[in-house]
Amino acid sequence: MITNMVKKSAIVFSLLTVGLIVNAQTKHERYVQKLEGTSLQFSMEAIPGGEFMMGSEKGGKEDEKPAHNVKLSPFWMSTFEVTWDLYEPFVYKDLEATRTVNGKVDSEVDAVTRPTKPYLDMTFGMGKEGHPALAMTHYNAIQFCKWLYVRTGEFYRLPTEAEWEYACRAGSKTAYYFGDDAAQLPDYAWFASNSDGQTAAVGKKKPNAWGLFDMLGNVAEWTYDQYHADFYQQFAGKVSENPVAVPTTLYPHSVRGGSFESQAPDLRAAARMASDPFWKQLDPQIPKSNWWFPEAPFVGLRLVRPAVKPTHAEIMAYYDKAPIKDF
Repeated sequence: MITNMVKKSAIVFSLLTVGLIVNAQTKHERYVQKLEGTSLQFSMEAIPGGEFMMGSEKGGKEDEKPAHNVKLSPFWMSTFEVTWDLYEPFVYKDLEATRTVNGKVDSEVDAVTRPTKPYLDMTFGMGKEGHPALAMTHYNAIQFCKWLYVRTGEFYRLPTEAEWEYACRAGSKTAYYFGDDAAQLPDYAWFASNSDGQTAAVGKKKPNAWGLFDMLGNVAEWTYDQYHADFYQQFAGKVSENPVAVPTTLYPHSVRGGSFESQAPDLRAAARMASDPFWKQLDPQIPKSNWWFPEAPFVGLRLVRPAVKPTHAEIMAYYDKAPIKDF
């Protein structure tokens, strides 16, 4: 049943991954995206297309098996996890206006639906400037990407689970992108043993071979995919091209990379995590918020942009799926 659903969904999503050849980017290289009329910007690293073995061949958990060959199209991925500096202007229109040269927000930008204002401090006292944005829902993260699209004209989205692992590994085949020795983790990640129970400003640890910082630890990162524990089984002995489990239900979604709360085994490149209704257990709103996870101060996001741009209609089909109510 999952296999049939995935095949049908993958046909739809492949348009977003591959797009139309006439829209191909002429240069696939690192760049800095500036938001015109504001002081906001972020950098994107060029991730080459290629093949890799996804999952775990030896050891690892059952949901990481079997290891299987995946082929991916080229894309860009943000150098850093998205920080509050960039995320808050999306959340608060008044703040966005202060970051805009003329103090006004364009009507098209303003038409993007913004999150409800959180009823508590969503930084949880861990820091804001340069720190990763966190505790947003999967839907919230996608609407932030839509805000960026309206602001920039470029299609930003969440990585697929395969894209995330491929970018994290950066050509490596070891448990971590720097090797198999977990004793080296403090050089590359903020996690349970060195985080003091909180996030850190992004980019303070060593990057991987493709220039991506904090792929392990600090905050866990949303992927677009629905989480299925047995998702990999259908790909045994095959080459899967741009695989994705298109989400159709509110829970669970795949989350990757581990966080400042995670132990070393959960920071492995193949390690998978799933969102949970518990993340909204204390939400006082009825129905529960589409926008925030008050019990998940450990989840954030990283951006992807495909090297080949889909049509506007395809892009809006990605952004404009109605939220699923959470009671």
